[in-house]
Amino acid sequence: MKATADTGTATFYTPPYVPSSCYGYQNDGVMIAAASDAIWDNRAACGRHYKVTCTGATNKGVPRPCRGSGTVVVRIVDYCPAGCHGTIDLSQEAFASIADPDAGKIQITYERV
Repeated sequence: MKATADTGTATFYTPPYVPSSCYGYQNDGVMIAAASDAIWDNRAACGRHYKVTCTGATNKGVPRPCRGSGTVVVRIVDYCPAGCHGTIDLSQEAFASIADPDAGKIQITYERV
């Protein structure tokens, strides 16, 4: 039986990455993300790892935004508050590893790993 990933969108945020909602001033590296209400689960998302895969563009400005393997695994360390424009808000470095930052927002699949 093959597990299926959820679909959504990803955006990114820029440093500094501390303090974070989950771990305060602890440095968690750069392969991190902030969870939107869709996956925040009343703070239960803190520490969870998600495999995020770029599947395409959300705008015509960058028609083929995906790059590299198109997949990254990130750890949830923060909360993307109401009004968050993506399902998951990746660190700038995590986003750039799977997509052209000029895209700003991409279509993704994501699954907890």
